[in-house]
Amino acid sequence: MGRIWDAALAATLAASVVGLAGPVAAQDYPTRHVRIITGGAGTFHDIVARQLAQRLSERWGQGVVVENQPAAGLTIGSGIAAKAAPDGYTLLLADRTSLAVAPHLYKSLRYDPLKDFRAIKLVARAPAVLVIHPSVPVENLREFIDYARRQPEPLLFASAGVGTLVHLTGELFRHLTGISFQTVHYKGGADATMAVLKGEAKFSAPAISVALPQIEGGTMKPLAVASSQRFAGLPDIPTSAEAGLPGFEADQWVGMVAPVGVPEAIANKLNRDIVEILRVPAFSDRIRAQGGEVAPSTPAEFAAFIASESARLKKLVELTAVRMD
Repeated sequence: MGRIWDAALAATLAASVVGLAGPVAAQDYPTRHVRIITGGAGTFHDIVARQLAQRLSERWGQGVVVENQPAAGLTIGSGIAAKAAPDGYTLLLADRTSLAVAPHLYKSLRYDPLKDFRAIKLVARAPAVLVIHPSVPVENLREFIDYARRQPEPLLFASAGVGTLVHLTGELFRHLTGISFQTVHYKGGADATMAVLKGEAKFSAPAISVALPQIEGGTMKPLAVASSQRFAGLPDIPTSAEAGLPGFEADQWVGMVAPVGVPEAIANKLNRDIVEILRVPAFSDRIRAQGGEVAPSTPAEFAAFIASESARLKKLVELTAVRMD
């Protein structure tokens, strides 16, 4: 009987130690460097990731490194993050393309955005903006729509690539207006922007974070922000509804996720620390200077947001009839 009792006591103590391991690990986390996987260098994702990395490193006293994985709309990097150990030391600053568009665009993915990640925090959003080359003889969105309809040849629309914010915002514009135009897919946002600057394409719909320098410099003319609210950094640009095209709303958003299975205590610590960083005026000012706004959310709210965005953008992807291998 004594041996049975001793075995039961040992098992109970062992279970208690295991139960305590999570909170203790979370309290000490991190004890070594953390990596944040995100999109290409110089993108909105990258800028946000590096601002977060700097401030998280200062809070934790540990190195936080940003790993750029721009290929295939961040889907390769997302696959790497999904397969990483769920210990909080590999994080993914993902976006709408990798989490909400890719499942409907690619025939096969190395990850399931809704099953393979634990949502931590929606971090920032940057609305799209409809821009035209200054040579286009219009002053507002209504005039541009009329102008495009009158052209004997379809206008060229510069896309940053299949499935990107720019591409799908253009398709939404086509759907809402019924305008026939030709979409040209460039290698990325920088090339698409350059096409408009050169006049090769007459219009595009990048995130404000991409177009802001050209808008401020007068080399591209903004017609409307694809948002329900005006962008604080460019308050004179009307929203799509104000410009006469309600429903024309699209934005680039980025948020932090971790591999599913990461301990809840670590996930909550990450959320709390990121929330505190987003409240720092210097951080929010930096994001606004890049054409974005910080975005509040709890982990549960972000998870629900990803699911709703996936359902909404599925319909938009279906309008394009495009699928990737």
